[in-house]
Amino acid sequence: MATRRGFLGTVSAAGAATFLTQTQAATTASAAPAATDEKAARDAIRNVNAGMRANYASLKAELVKHLSPVVVVQNNAVGGRFTLINNGVQVETVDPVPEYFELAKSIAHVPLGIYSVIAAYLSDQVPNIPNADRIDPHDLDMVAFKTPGDKGWITPLNSFRTTLNSAYTKLPTANLPLDLENSCTKILSEAMKFIDTIVKAQSFDMVAYNRFAATVYPSIRVNMTFAATAQITGIETLMKRWRTLLGEAAWSDLYVTVLSIWTTSDLNQASIIIRRTMNQAKVDTHLIDLPTVETPSDPIAVALDNLARIVQDNVAAEMVFNTDLKVADALKGKEDLLSDEILQQVGGTAPAAKTAAFGAAAAAATCPITGQTASV
Repeated sequence: MATRRGFLGTVSAAGAATFLTQTQAATTASAAPAATDEKAARDAIRNVNAGMRANYASLKAELVKHLSPVVVVQNNAVGGRFTLINNGVQVETVDPVPEYFELAKSIAHVPLGIYSVIAAYLSDQVPNIPNADRIDPHDLDMVAFKTPGDKGWITPLNSFRTTLNSAYTKLPTANLPLDLENSCTKILSEAMKFIDTIVKAQSFDMVAYNRFAATVYPSIRVNMTFAATAQITGIETLMKRWRTLLGEAAWSDLYVTVLSIWTTSDLNQASIIIRRTMNQAKVDTHLIDLPTVETPSDPIAVALDNLARIVQDNVAAEMVFNTDLKVADALKGKEDLLSDEILQQVGGTAPAAKTAAFGAAAAAATCPITGQTASV
């Protein structure tokens, strides 16, 4: 039987070239339809998901108009902005927390303000301090990115001291409760003293800063107490008013969406307070915390878009996965549908929820302002 090599050896070079060209063309022609067919088939499969997503988005967009009643909470510097939506209409937007919440927190942030100026100039070595084992050396190395001996911190720190001194001078005329005024006075005076000391020495270290922070911490706790009291009072008073406005039947179905950044999403203060004003039989499914990377430009639209997805998934879960309630629960919750399957394949287990006891503890807590438990 003649091999391909043997056959080529019997023909001229020109004939061989012609033969090879014809053979390659035939091979390419036969392969091309197969590749094209495969791509077309796979694109057709992808189009199924694209069609699903288009239908899903259309349903969600229409559902947004029918979400009711809903309270959207935006965490902000003044204790939170609350918007009530009923029958698709924004009824009212309120910043309900008394002003001394913002004032108490403003002065409580003084040590953080100083830290923010000096942190980049710290030594990148963790010193021998009581909490040394709690400081990640790599984190510190990244934060302390300035060259050792750099004095660039002095000018901005002196500028911050001027701001502190202005608040200190005018504090007596701010008409704050006496205990709050005294704690603010202590924080401001100790901060200016610390700044003066390290500016004069033109040096500082973590040990000196820790000593300053420990000195003002009791006063910071006083400010925290006042801020918490203000927030509880303001939010619960507003929720009482809105509950009366809507009536008990509508209020029992209330959804609340709380937008926050990641660093305040666990045990968010607004969520702790507002959950006690809701229908306790539904609060675990109707109070939705939405951590965001940053504050969205249209918080209400983002909140309603996410809530619409949650609500339509609640019904979809029971219809699509009616034979597997565990998967249905995943679609209704925060789990990805593939998470359980992936955990089984990699031999892992789901991490325990850090705030598993949060709901029960918050619901059972008695409000120090109203004396009520889990209701308004």
